[in-house]
Amino acid sequence: MKQRHPVTVWLLWPLITLGVYHLVWYFKIHKEMAEFDRRRAVPIVGPMLVLLLLSWTVIAPLISYYNCGDRIRNAQRAAGMQVTCTPVIGLLLMFVFGLGTLYYQLELNKITDAYQAPAGQQIPLWV
Repeated sequence: MKQRHPVTVWLLWPLITLGVYHLVWYFKIHKEMAEFDRRRAVPIVGPMLVLLLLSWTVIAPLISYYNCGDRIRNAQRAAGMQVTCTPVIGLLLMFVFGLGTLYYQLELNKITDAYQAPAGQQIPLWV
């Protein structure tokens, strides 16, 4: 997974790209989680398409954000670290200035911090 600055992901790039970067980020983190733990079936394009095409339903994006938090929690578990990501908190923070993005990126950064491995290096996963 790639280490990203949470404030840049949450505020700077979405403002510069008029919100398009949020979709790009959402796609990228799902792709990275799928590559991180190949034992789990992590959808890559589907969650981003839910945000893009089904945002008018309101419920579908909420479910997608909750499932994203659950996938991050599973990635933390696979990394053998203490699980700190709570999908409900991430979902609720999406209603407060979109802070769920910041929260989810902070949780993903904890996984990369735990390994301190160069990009592309194979790392062992735990059950």
